[in-house]
Amino acid sequence: MATNLASKHQTTLDTAVRALHERTFFAHYPENPSPEVYGENADKEGREKYTSRLDNKFDELLQENPENWAGQEESPYEQQPLGIKYPFFAPETLISRAEEAYHQWRKVKPADRAAILVESLERMKARFFEIAYATMHTTGQAYMMSFQASGPHAADRALEAIASGYEEQTRFPESTEWEKPMGKYNLKLNKSWKAVPKGVALVIGCSTFPTWNTVPGMYASLVTGNPVIVKPHPKAVLPIAIVVAELQKVLAENGLNPNICQLAVDADDRLITKELAENPKVKLIDYTGGTEFGNYIESLKGKTVFTEKAGVNSIILDSVDDLDKVAQNLAFSVSLYSGQMCTAPQNFFIPEGGIKVGGETVPYEEVVQKIADAVTGLVNNPKAGPHILGAIQNPATTERVKGAATIGGNAVLTTCDFSNPMFANARTCSPVIYEVEASNKESYSRELFGPIMLIIKTKDTDQSIELASDMAREHGAISCGAYTTDPVVKEKIMDEMSLAGTPVSFNLTGGIFVNQNASFSDFHVTGGNPAGNASFTNPEFVIKRFTWVGFREPVVG
Repeated sequence: MATNLASKHQTTLDTAVRALHERTFFAHYPENPSPEVYGENADKEGREKYTSRLDNKFDELLQENPENWAGQEESPYEQQPLGIKYPFFAPETLISRAEEAYHQWRKVKPADRAAILVESLERMKARFFEIAYATMHTTGQAYMMSFQASGPHAADRALEAIASGYEEQTRFPESTEWEKPMGKYNLKLNKSWKAVPKGVALVIGCSTFPTWNTVPGMYASLVTGNPVIVKPHPKAVLPIAIVVAELQKVLAENGLNPNICQLAVDADDRLITKELAENPKVKLIDYTGGTEFGNYIESLKGKTVFTEKAGVNSIILDSVDDLDKVAQNLAFSVSLYSGQMCTAPQNFFIPEGGIKVGGETVPYEEVVQKIADAVTGLVNNPKAGPHILGAIQNPATTERVKGAATIGGNAVLTTCDFSNPMFANARTCSPVIYEVEASNKESYSRELFGPIMLIIKTKDTDQSIELASDMAREHGAISCGAYTTDPVVKEKIMDEMSLAGTPVSFNLTGGIFVNQNASFSDFHVTGGNPAGNASFTNPEFVIKRFTWVGFREPVVG
């Protein structure tokens, strides 16, 4: 049956591989949740399916004989447990089953593996709305972000990983006749090569983007022939559980062991991530989350590890054409999902002499006030605020925002009070803004996860660039925004930040924001600074998951 899937999805794969090379806009899965695209009743049915899951067992997985059932999810909008229970398996059971499945999966041709995986994304597409509501009520993302990030954008990132892995495994011939002239005779050898997968893979998910951050590593390992154990964050299981369930069904339909991809959940009284990660039979690990645990994952011996950790993201303000538009763009960036994005800006470097706006110099204080006013205006906009801010996933984030005064800066905007008209019990918090001196490096040299914005007054733009690049080199950065109308300054920012392994978005004002990364075009994380050692999806993200092994023998006759 996989052969039929190969012909069914070949055009999709070819188009995706071409998109990888061209880096222009490409989206296989439409991000618009309109009825014209997904069907008249898709949203209603997705919401009903999500609701029907509450206080029930998630029994779709094709993983037999669970030892127990466990679940710890809570809705940030309702601040009530979801009551969903998932099958629990001990780490040794998961790894044993993965090893057994490995020897079947590794023998499937790369083209057939890729086709099976694309088919699973098509099944996922049919459940984008259910996944959206699952994401809303586990992460606190607003509805539109939940739909787009966990649905089409995640599926495109998965397709990107599949396409990259498919290309890397098929770029060389499977076999050839090698002939070397030796004078009176020619030396002939039959040569062949196999792309041999590394072994059992573990993917450790995060609580804020349970599919978008999980599927790249998951599908990169699968397409290269490795069985995968998906270990989601205990507070955000349902979105990725749906994806795993759909993939298992496709595997079973094609006569393959569904344990090629397994879901692993923590028991209420037993956290299993370290047990899985430290097991010598686990050869590959993908991790998204905090720096401390990420450093631990990177320290494990005998593993090939791909990490995305925390970063200290900067905005460098030098000169602009329209300060109001810039302020609105930055206000949106810090408010989007209440700053709970790895790409959200935190440190805003502004020269004490102000910035140039057209031919005029606008004083530093006025620039700060413009940004603060833009944030306040967005938060207080009843049509925009709730849909942009969403809810706070973790109570610790709210406490961090409320305790931001301990940073020791001058308060510009301190109230984090914000109510969602649709969800009276939602855990919410709007952005706070503090000014700190450039000399007080300790205050802005770590990630303050959540809607916390620091204004750093610098001597001049040169110091802003120096500090932003230092922060990225020493503490990591995943994004950087810069505003300048001076080509010399632009070139300097580009050069310094590239050496710090940090991508830069210049002069954004309209409907594109520093937080956003486009699949098939933007590399997410560079792997070039402490924010992470990997980048999806560049070739290294897939080629480190398998090994080329060659075979040769003399041609007979």
